Amino acid sequence: MEVIDSLLQNPLIALFAVVGLGLALGNIKVAGLSLGTSGVLFVALLFGHLHYELPNLIGNIGLVIFVYCVGIGAGGRFFSSLANEGVTFAKLACIIVGLGGAMAWGATQFLDIPAPLSTGIFAGALTSTPALAAATEATTSSDVIVGYGIAYPFGVIGVVLFVQLMPRILKLDLDKIDREQASKNDEGNEVVNVLVEVTNPNIFGQRLNRSEMVNIDGCQISRIMDEAEEKLRPLKYDDTFEEGHYILLVGRQKTIQLAIDYIGKVSDRSYTKDVENERAQLVVTKKECSKRLGSLHTLKNFGVTVTRITRMGQTIIPTRETVVQVNDVLRTVGTPDGIDAFGKSIGHRSQAFEQTDLLSICAGIVMGIILGMIPFGLPGSSGITLGLAGGPLIMALILGHFGQIGRIRGHIPRPTRMLLQDLGLVFFLANAGVKGGDKMAETLAAQGPMLLFVGIAITTVPMLLAYPLATKLFKLNPLQALGGICGGMTSTPALGALTSRTTSNIPVVSYATIYPVALIVMTLLAKFLVEL
Repeated sequence: MEVIDSLLQNPLIALFAVVGLGLALGNIKVAGLSLGTSGVLFVALLFGHLHYELPNLIGNIGLVIFVYCVGIGAGGRFFSSLANEGVTFAKLACIIVGLGGAMAWGATQFLDIPAPLSTGIFAGALTSTPALAAATEATTSSDVIVGYGIAYPFGVIGVVLFVQLMPRILKLDLDKIDREQASKNDEGNEVVNVLVEVTNPNIFGQRLNRSEMVNIDGCQISRIMDEAEEKLRPLKYDDTFEEGHYILLVGRQKTIQLAIDYIGKVSDRSYTKDVENERAQLVVTKKECSKRLGSLHTLKNFGVTVTRITRMGQTIIPTRETVVQVNDVLRTVGTPDGIDAFGKSIGHRSQAFEQTDLLSICAGIVMGIILGMIPFGLPGSSGITLGLAGGPLIMALILGHFGQIGRIRGHIPRPTRMLLQDLGLVFFLANAGVKGGDKMAETLAAQGPMLLFVGIAITTVPMLLAYPLATKLFKLNPLQALGGICGGMTSTPALGALTSRTTSNIPVVSYATIYPVALIVMTLLAKFLVEL
């Protein structure tokens, strides 16, 4: 045992021991339920109780990496969600934080708990370091720190358990809910292929790439029927619309009917096409190719048609006016030689899109940390900051939304992003648990179990009331409600536990939408409570 104890005094050995044992614990299933990555937190609490230590820098590094990857993944949907549901999430944030604050005020009024102590419990129960900072700024009493130390461990564990147990209790299939929501959001937005017979005499003789058809947004002609070989072939530069010709349209379901009506009528004729040799996905790497698609003259110069562009996970049906960007993935149709020549002209490298731009990641995180340090003025105080959680998160959301700012890319290949996200999360959980476990027994012994029960209540009651309000009154789906509760409780570990149970980005978007509101309301309320 002395040898093991000596080894665990080494911070690196202790860190990976906590992570490894925590993940092993998280893999254990009881009645189909497992802790997942949150198992690291429980092992860390034990290590903290046994007085092992980890450098604070470990937790900070883990936190910024985790929230940055979360923001990059959610950026594509965040701002549209904010526009559609921002007010709803703001109301939910005020309900969660307001209930917690009301309970802390009640503890002061009816249980004779000093205001600084109940305020510390409030900040710890909602795991809000900015609220703790605001409270300590407003009073010289050390009771704020004591209250925070008592409530914080269950504040972390309680929200993690809630988002793990609630889907189980309600028998919710989170991935099924995600699929249903995606289907609802994408209704009419699916990309489809339709074979169309040319019957409109007004377009007979017009070149395919020069007709009004190219102005119909969300649609593209990809192939034409070769009657001699009875199969669809790639377009040629001089192909024209002729009566009785058959062409293959690709487009979004909600807009493709306009193109069909312009050309002729849908055909039920069977057809074949050489997908293996006449279609390819090419990645743009040359900056000089960042121009209008029409100015690349793909059909004239290479006999290639670009039917779709994938950018930051989003599919675009391009027109001649669509601007091609570096790192776009172009789905092309053409002859094998033409595709190969076009690929060389745009600098295609098959591995390019899967390469991780470490420089962009570092630059984005640095900008996020700086953003988190900028104080926002509040009445009667020196202001609050977004901190290490809020700053990198907001910066990553911006980069994820725009895709690229200057030379900083807002894309991390999914395998890399998931690895960094999980690694950052377990580092953060390990550090938070060790710190909480070190103080938990001491503060409980000094202040008594009643304070712990108050902290448990402030953590639990707002969540239990907020969930039905979110789903019934605000009409949020369970993924939005759970993600919103994580954000309302400012609980990054709970978000990690939730995202480990589903591949959906919906909880992340909800968390990112509600988090800034909850952060500000908590900070203001903490200053008010401590001065009661």
